[in-house]
Amino acid sequence: MLQSVKELRGYSIQATDGEIGKVDDVYFDDIPWVVRYLVVKTGGWLSGRKVLLSQVALQRPDAQARHLPVSLTKEEVKDSPDIDTDMPVYRQHEVELHDYYGWAPYWGNLTSPANVVPPIPVPFQPTREGTVAPPPAVDAGMHRKTPAPQKTEVPAAQRDQHLRSMNEVSGYHIRARDGDLGHVETFIVEDKNWAVIYLVADTGNWLPGKKVLLSVDWVKSIDWSERDVEVDLLQKNIKDSPEYDPDAPLNRAYETALHEHYGRSPYWESGDT
Repeated sequence: MLQSVKELRGYSIQATDGEIGKVDDVYFDDIPWVVRYLVVKTGGWLSGRKVLLSQVALQRPDAQARHLPVSLTKEEVKDSPDIDTDMPVYRQHEVELHDYYGWAPYWGNLTSPANVVPPIPVPFQPTREGTVAPPPAVDAGMHRKTPAPQKTEVPAAQRDQHLRSMNEVSGYHIRARDGDLGHVETFIVEDKNWAVIYLVADTGNWLPGKKVLLSVDWVKSIDWSERDVEVDLLQKNIKDSPEYDPDAPLNRAYETALHEHYGRSPYWESGDT
């Protein structure tokens, strides 16, 4: 099911034995366009501490109840490594987190000496889905019963350069091939495999009040330092595209009409979702 990240923010994260906290941000990988973590702001039971939860622990959201179940207990979250959740996230901190919970690392097999965290980020080219399921013998909620490691200073060169904050990218300027378009309002994700499917573009003063969906496959480039997204589309095509109504169901009929309008092959035909 397609899910607006704007709506997802504020969802209650439900452990197997109670509420952990609320969704505060979503971190995604900008190569395969997939959600890697939710940033969860815990309540008073953990003094408002923020924690990262991998998408492998997430179950399907309940839109009516506005909560998202996870395959973890509150004690597991409480005893997890107290890492800095602010960007950038360092690979060594990810290693600590995945090792603690028993989550399969999406960046490769860390038991191999060749994959031990080096002084610079490890290059990798995951699939578009980017989803790595936990090994069959390891439950996503299992972890080693060892004390959480202390925070350590990690050189800046070891940060995961492909993790991005959706809170940060919301607001980025969007340009078509022939001119300004508007800005990123939010994202649409598939909550089955947590692939990022669309950007929601607010066309602002150019087309007052109109919102449009732009497939991430149509993104030509992103200038992170300039906060600028370029899409491989023309203004006229965008102006005439089917309008996106966040209050209406986002169904396959609308998606089909959207892709037909632009003459683009739909993502579901490639087997990505």
